[in-house]
Amino acid sequence: MPRNETQDRTGPSNPDKVLYPQDSFRKQDVFDYYRAVSGQLIAHARDKPVTLRRFPDGIGAEGFFQKEASRHFPERIPRAPVPQRGGGSPVHHVLVDDEDALLYLADQACLEFHIALSTVEDLERPVLAVLDLDPPEDVGIATLRDVVRTMCERFADEGFVPHLQATGGKGFHIAAPLNGDRVFDEVRSQVRELADRAARDDPQRLTTEQRKNKRGDRIFLDTNRNAYGQTMIAPYSLRARPGAPAATPLDLDELGRVNPRSYGLSNMARRLAQKSDPWRDLH
Repeated sequence: MPRNETQDRTGPSNPDKVLYPQDSFRKQDVFDYYRAVSGQLIAHARDKPVTLRRFPDGIGAEGFFQKEASRHFPERIPRAPVPQRGGGSPVHHVLVDDEDALLYLADQACLEFHIALSTVEDLERPVLAVLDLDPPEDVGIATLRDVVRTMCERFADEGFVPHLQATGGKGFHIAAPLNGDRVFDEVRSQVRELADRAARDDPQRLTTEQRKNKRGDRIFLDTNRNAYGQTMIAPYSLRARPGAPAATPLDLDELGRVNPRSYGLSNMARRLAQKSDPWRDLH
């Protein structure tokens, strides 16, 4: 069997290629990370179309987003046709339903995995509602944490069961499981109304303004992910940022001790050895 058919089980090709130059993290390190978190990541990605963000030359060079599965991907890597709004040929997204697929894609220098909010069983009806809290650079962590707590309370008051995730970027996600009985437009409308009310009640700190130049120093409550074809960063996915942080599900009582980039390649395995996945009962 050619090596590229087995390397995802034994190790990556070119294992010493540096993908995070500021941290000297190699492809082998990324591969080992995804093997360590495979059970948790797959549990959240299963049956959801995935958009890949690949960096063949590391994060010091320009990467790219990829929706359509490459022709050279082996047949064993599952794919799902996703119809495009407005017509045209469907896009064949990969599915990360098992460790074999996850590690193969890690070997293809996929650092970030972005998942749809609906499953292949019914692409029009989301199984997650998501609010992205996107702060400007100068917002203090205490303010951000306070807003996260307030928005979790608002989610609960709305009848949602809020689940918190550090994004590995600038902010946090609040996600809530859905039973798949409503289409995206209905869910987005409800989450947008919730966010608009919060912004009206706290206009000094919060905004739903789409234009960046109108937001000022306020935290943007982004509801745009609640739409057909949109994605969120998969729980436990690495981010293409210095330090190799990762999207990390949290218990709400952890919020006072963490920031959006507290966990990642260097310490996630230790976290999971000490603590089970806070999103394990999401669905």
